Amino acid sequence: MRAFTAAAVQTAPVTGPLSPDVVKANIEKCVDWLTRCVEATGAELVVLPETATTGFTPGCSPEELWDLVSELPGPVIAPIQAAAAALGVHVCVGTYERGQERGVVYNSSALIGPDGSLLGVYRKTHPFSTEIVSRGGWVTPGDEVCVVETELGTIGMIICFDGDYPELTRIQAVQGAEIICRPSALLRSADIWELTSRARAYDNHVYVIGANATGVDVAGQVYFGNSHIVTPIAHIEARAASQEGWVSARLDPESALASLTPGSSVGQGFDHLADRNLDLIRRYRDDLERPASSSFPHLDVSS
Repeated sequence: MRAFTAAAVQTAPVTGPLSPDVVKANIEKCVDWLTRCVEATGAELVVLPETATTGFTPGCSPEELWDLVSELPGPVIAPIQAAAAALGVHVCVGTYERGQERGVVYNSSALIGPDGSLLGVYRKTHPFSTEIVSRGGWVTPGDEVCVVETELGTIGMIICFDGDYPELTRIQAVQGAEIICRPSALLRSADIWELTSRARAYDNHVYVIGANATGVDVAGQVYFGNSHIVTPIAHIEARAASQEGWVSARLDPESALASLTPGSSVGQGFDHLADRNLDLIRRYRDDLERPASSSFPHLDVSS
């Protein structure tokens, strides 16, 4: 990884029932904010929110949503690819993706290179309880991680609720990820949003760039923004407010683990990846793979 400026852009979904015109307007908004952000900050990597091309809650059936989006690559991200090429930057953008069969829709994140090429696609492996198709939602889960080597560094992608699952980010870190992009449209608290990004950054000594939606989607869901950039020692380097806009920060591998805590004269004396007790992990591998649930009462959404 080399030093560079990264940015998280937060946008509000275009209001109104989801339609081709609304999708087009959302895509144009992504291009507009991407362009303004790069011109203002010089960012070489920009992360946009989860499902930025439609808004998170579509208010329609999986089949209708399938008709409105496209495969990747495809028309739904082509204008963003063109903007990335014109600006010469890397872009991570969240969008719904059309599967092979009508009604199969993935909640995906696309990593676009500075020449406009599609470098990688990640499909959300942990859809939120309201969106997963098995519980009456519209999203089919993905089943693969995505880690991409770029000229900036090695980039992994997670999406929103994925950040609650430490195993996913750990796999990407073990595969070499130095930066984790987290497009989001988080429907819980700002505390949970910050906690999970900081924990995943600290667990694995990686930068986490979280771009959260703001505004209100077609279903009336309200998003609070607070996009952030977190260092490998869990320090919030930049944090947005609730309005549309961006935050940016310099990511520097030379200083990433230079001190125990931000600004401290005490050096970092441990490495969460290198110091793992692999014998313990091997011994309890079956437990890690065994189905389980919380012992505390909670809403049953399994049926």
